Amino acid sequence: MNKDQYIMGIETSCDETSVAIVKNGREIASNIVASQIESHKRFGGVVPEIASRHHVEQITIVLEEALNQAEISFDDLDAIAVTEGPGLVGALLVGVNAAKALAFAHSIPLVGVHHIAGHIYANRLVTELEFPLLSLVVSGGHTELVYMKEQGHFEVIGETRDDAAGEAYDKVARTLNLPYPGGPHIDRLAHVGEAAINLPRAWLEEGSYDFSFSGLKSAVINTVHNAEQRGEKLSPEDLAASFQASVIDVLVTKTLKAVEQYKVKQVLLAGGVAANKGLRSTLQKEFDKLPGIELVIPPLNLCTDNAAMIAAAGSILYEKGARSTMALNANPGLEITIHN
Repeated sequence: MNKDQYIMGIETSCDETSVAIVKNGREIASNIVASQIESHKRFGGVVPEIASRHHVEQITIVLEEALNQAEISFDDLDAIAVTEGPGLVGALLVGVNAAKALAFAHSIPLVGVHHIAGHIYANRLVTELEFPLLSLVVSGGHTELVYMKEQGHFEVIGETRDDAAGEAYDKVARTLNLPYPGGPHIDRLAHVGEAAINLPRAWLEEGSYDFSFSGLKSAVINTVHNAEQRGEKLSPEDLAASFQASVIDVLVTKTLKAVEQYKVKQVLLAGGVAANKGLRSTLQKEFDKLPGIELVIPPLNLCTDNAAMIAAAGSILYEKGARSTMALNANPGLEITIHN
């Protein structure tokens, strides 16, 4: 009788301290997340030093809770998967060093995981992946189209050239004096307003799957400043709706073009901005017109940073024979690579 596989995931790349246990690559036994939003809210964004300090304070508590909820011990673990990058270097170091200490003390294999690979594999906790597939990754630090022809194969076919979509959301939210994090507030206002303000869409050169949101962000800021100078009052709801319509139009259009070119069977949505209701509903509406191509959208708790996604990606890497040594270090600029 085959033994169940248990992978522990550790995620500390930004402002969530998370530890999870995933069984057989797809079943969440526990997924504990300690959020720091309240600590960073008054600064309007994540303060790296504060984030690192909170990780140090929370990591042991979260770790013990994850093991207790899963009702297993270290002896049951097959591997420990940890986010090695990209992310905030101080925050990453807390998770990496915790994982190394545990792996060394309990003689458990260690697997370093790319943060974006984790976001992609969060979808495997929803349904089995079918290849070839395309993943639209949209978060505060990343906007990418990733083609996968098989497990562990990541080919970035499009990425942001400046601001990531989530970053643009937060900057526009600050312009509208909305609280941090700005994305959910923009999304909420957008559903009330009308996309009545003409804002640009950066399509870039013909055939490119890259993204650019810096110009759109600047256009929103200029629109607000110009209205203030003229003494006009803009509708924040309409501005939010117009901004969101521009972002979603570019994301969805480029995704659909890539689907046609790469002949994929499945499209995955991944990353924190995958929680955006406007993006989710627009994608669903477009893919309802494309029979034979499955759209997979993770539940809200698997869109934001969490350790279950790291364990899910780690289980695939572990099965492929990937192992990290005690020389594993935080790598804030880590590139996503192909694991054969």
